[in-house]
Amino acid sequence: MDSLHIEKLNVSIGEKSILNDFTLTVPKGEVHALMGPNGTGKSTLAKVLAGHQDYHTDSGSVLLDGKEILGKEPDEISHAGLFLAFQYPLEIPGVSIANFIRAAIESRLGAEESLDAPAYYRRLYEKMDLLQIDRKFTSRSLNEGFSGGEKKRAEILQMAMLEPTYCILDETDSGLDIDALKVVSNGVNFMRSNERGSLIITHYQRLLDYIVPDVVHVMWDGRIVKSGGKGLALELEEKGYDWVKDELAVACS
Repeated sequence: MDSLHIEKLNVSIGEKSILNDFTLTVPKGEVHALMGPNGTGKSTLAKVLAGHQDYHTDSGSVLLDGKEILGKEPDEISHAGLFLAFQYPLEIPGVSIANFIRAAIESRLGAEESLDAPAYYRRLYEKMDLLQIDRKFTSRSLNEGFSGGEKKRAEILQMAMLEPTYCILDETDSGLDIDALKVVSNGVNFMRSNERGSLIITHYQRLLDYIVPDVVHVMWDGRIVKSGGKGLALELEEKGYDWVKDELAVACS
């Protein structure tokens, strides 16, 4: 089955272990939510999947439709079909949104292929309208001077234009007011497809009111300790993460 499959992934920073036998499968056509308290390893997971060099992988495997991507360079992983929407998107002064996305698309073309500029801009404007991004933003430097909501919309715009096979959204709801949250969620929902899998990393249930996941996973101490339907997110909202900790204590006693 085509999927993003993570098998017994162990990651450390210095002497500190962050991910412990982390195992997860996100099939194409499904949206999974990964929830957990601060410091449990959620953002570390996202960065490792994207090829961040600051994290040392002790062991494990990450397969994208059966092909190993662990240890590859970030651009190789991106070209293989994985997209990471950052929790804190970077500013790139002097590089416009339109040129940044255009360069990313052109890097994926074959030696004999070229980008049709008019078709590119028609498609770009279509996606910008969907995300309620002013078309004047095409000439603005990527994320420079953007509000939190504008940065997140720009991330989803990139995702919509690149059409990755698997999307990792690291706390996309962070810093968003309710209106921006709805717009970003609509963009993510527009991307749902039988040919695409998504992993949404979040602290809070509120995002899942707008992007309804097929499966919810709870992460604790660098591993998944509980999985279920959307009702699990509602239970976490009501009882808090200490509820999971108490359950684990009972199970291990």
